[in-house]
Amino acid sequence: MSQKICAIVFTCSPAAPHMSVDRVMHLQSLSEADVSPIPRWLKQGVALELKVSITIGEAAMLIASLREELAWEAMDVNCIEVTPLRRKQLLIADMDSTIIQQECIDEIAAFAGVGEKVSDITERAMRGEIDFEGALRERVGLLKGLRKDQLQRAMEERIELTHGAMALVSTMKANGAYCALVSGGFRFFTSRIRQVVGFDEDRSNTLLFDGDELNGKVADPILGREAKLQRLDEILDEREISADACVAVGDGANDLAMIERAGLGVAFRAKPIVAEQANAQINHCDLTGLLYLQGYTEDDIVVSTS
Repeated sequence: MSQKICAIVFTCSPAAPHMSVDRVMHLQSLSEADVSPIPRWLKQGVALELKVSITIGEAAMLIASLREELAWEAMDVNCIEVTPLRRKQLLIADMDSTIIQQECIDEIAAFAGVGEKVSDITERAMRGEIDFEGALRERVGLLKGLRKDQLQRAMEERIELTHGAMALVSTMKANGAYCALVSGGFRFFTSRIRQVVGFDEDRSNTLLFDGDELNGKVADPILGREAKLQRLDEILDEREISADACVAVGDGANDLAMIERAGLGVAFRAKPIVAEQANAQINHCDLTGLLYLQGYTEDDIVVSTS
């Protein structure tokens, strides 16, 4: 089996940098894979990569071994093949629990007094236990009568960007990438987040109103798992780039299709069903972790990550 040049990328939370070269090299030495790594800091104490020449089988064995060793430490480890397309030309991202820290529908449900019931449905849908479209219609039905000003209050008072979101989008755009926000949530929120973070476009679902109040329905067609994949493929065609030039990131089951299609599919603090099938996982670092996976260094990052 032929060997490939890969980067073994270790990341931890920038809020609590605790990584050392000695620790990472010790972890690597515990693996049975026969590799001779060369360490390089991407960000001191936060992100370190080891360049190795390794077969696919050795890489899988090495990552499995390292993740087992790191099970009780707040550190991520991923294996990324080093190619001319390592820095991606397209970012396609989920919004809820990815670019923002919350699930929008759960937050607005609190204003309607049905927060607990809606949150339970959301959690089951994101784990892939129930159909996304049916779950969305059921939850929106529970929001009937909620006013636009209450949605705006939820946006202003409850919605927070995930750390690193601005840095991720700004840095990739500065390097020529196209950035798309594709969500199973609602355009009331995605349109605002797109403007704040700087995405080139947003696609999501449209809540329907009777006057100033939600009527408990959402416009057809529902944007879910297949629609996210469809938009990814459309952008690849429009921009004449390959899937290998795309990074997709999300946390829920309806993100799986686009994560699996992308050259770099990242499960970000994701449900187990997503983490198991993505080719990269970030559970501890913030969204700048996606930049480190692409080989960007701290000096390359365009905006502050604080």
